[in-house]
Parts: sequence; structure tokens; C-alpha cells
Amino acid sequence: MRPTGKLHLGHLVGALENWVALQNEYQNYHLIADYHALTTNPDTSEIENNSIDMLIDWLSAGIDPAKSPVFRQSRIKEHTELHLLFSMLITTARLERNPTLKEQVRDLALETIAYGHLGYPVLQAADILLYKGEVVPVGEDQLPHIEITREIARRFNQQYKPVFPEPEGKLTKFARLQGLDGKRMSKSVGNTILLSDSPEAIAKKMKTGVTDPQKIRKGDPGRPDVCLIFAYHNKFNVAEVAEIRKGCESGALGCVDCKMNCAKHVADALSGHREKRSYYEKHPTEVRDILSDGERRAQSVAHETMTQVHDAMGMG
Repeated sequence: MRPTGKLHLGHLVGALENWVALQNEYQNYHLIADYHALTTNPDTSEIENNSIDMLIDWLSAGIDPAKSPVFRQSRIKEHTELHLLFSMLITTARLERNPTLKEQVRDLALETIAYGHLGYPVLQAADILLYKGEVVPVGEDQLPHIEITREIARRFNQQYKPVFPEPEGKLTKFARLQGLDGKRMSKSVGNTILLSDSPEAIAKKMKTGVTDPQKIRKGDPGRPDVCLIFAYHNKFNVAEVAEIRKGCESGALGCVDCKMNCAKHVADALSGHREKRSYYEKHPTEVRDILSDGERRAQSVAHETMTQVHDAMGMG
């Protein structure tokens, strides 16, 4: 995950909950992708603080560093070496066909892209294969990157000697949670609820959430399936979903009351997260120690993989 600072509900639903669950099934590696952050913004002034903020949210959400090493990409230099070697095994034409890159160029209205941005799926392949990754939890939009990783692994194994597995993408369980304006959740747009937000902040933000445009006032029959707030209820307030649907469709339930009820359940769901975050914020040395330990463990695995790479290529 790229270090963007404090995380929001979209990160929790789209990634973190899945990551936490996978700790019981796999040996996980959790990478703070600080090099990847440079592909669209070369400014490094906030990367250090953003990395720590994001790590605290990971730990607060239930990532167990004893089970799953957490580390910064830039601290494991083997990422850059393997990226360079992999870049010799793929053409620019193949990278230019990447549909996810095309979407990014469109969404960011980029007239030109950096060399590093074009090749970031190759760096991502290095991130995965350096740890012999077999399963990669992703959203559907990232599946093309997994395919590029598989192609590179196959090409290396054929060109030299078998070293790398061909990883599979594991889709996350939950659909993407939309922002409060009904669009893609993004801090830059200002439509998010942060995992660290207080109950008061959550209630204030929830008031701005979009609802059924045909339900103007209490008494008007609503369409819960087109209402953003109802989607939040489906995630954070499952027990009351049937009752809320009935009240909305009949007009008996007003949007303001519905929003405040939703805000309460979201705040309750995040109460444990806020408590853990408060602890880690008060113990920064412990956070740094967790990061140092994860980087030491990742470094050991990365070194072993690169020894195998060098031997396979006859460059040991």
C-alpha cells in the first residue's frame, strides 16, 4: 500500500480486513510502498510521516507484526535491483497496453508520464517475487498487474533457471465502499471517513452523505438500494438492515435519523481501532521497533532470493 497517511473506511473494507483474515491462512508480508508513491508525485516531504501514520492504522486494524513482517520498500535495496533485472524481460509495448495504467492516465488527466510510472508494474512484480509470493490479495483493477508479474516470472524461469512461482491474485471479499459523495473514496476529494475519526467527526461527515435524490423529506418513500447511507448500513449495521429498508420505503424513516444511526454504528465499529491507535501514537518507539524488526526479517528473505537470482543468471 502506498503511504498516504491516515487510512479511511475504503482501505479497511477493501484491503485491511482481508489482510487481517489472511494472516491465519498464509505467511504474509506487508509492504509500505514508498517508492511507488513517487510514480505520480516526486515530493518526498511527507513520506516518512505518512508511512508511520499508515503503519499505525495497519497495527490498529489487527495486522500482527509477529506473524506478518511490515517494512518500507526503500529500506530493502533488493527491490530496486530485482526491478532493474526484470525490466530487461518486458517490452515497453507490453507495459503501454496495461489497462490499469491507461485508467490512471485518464483519471489523473496526465499529458505525459514518467518512465517510473510506466514501469511501476515491473517494480510491483519485484515486490511480489522477491518474497516468492504465491497469492496476492488485490482488487479487480489490479489483476492486470498480477498477470504481468506472472509473465515476468515465467520469462525469467525460462531464460535462466526456475526461481520464482507464478502468483495468483486473490480478490477481496467486499465491493469497494463509495465516498460520502457517492464517488470513489479519496482523501484528496474530501469524501472520506478516517479510521481515526472521533464519533463527533463521523457524525458531522455522515450528515453530508448523499441519499436517494427523490426522497426530499421525511414521509417521502425512499429507494434504499440507490442510497449511499443504506450501503454503509449493509456493512456496519447488518442487524437493522431489514427494518431500515422497510422504514425508508414507507417514508416513516427520515434521512437525518437514518444518517445519525449509521454514524453511531460506524463509530462503534471503529472504537477498538481508535483505542489501539491512541496507544501506538503514545508509544512511537515501539512502532519504530516493529518496523525495524520487520525490515530485518524482510531483508533476510530478500537476500536469499537475490542469491538464487544471481546463481541462476551466472552472475553470483
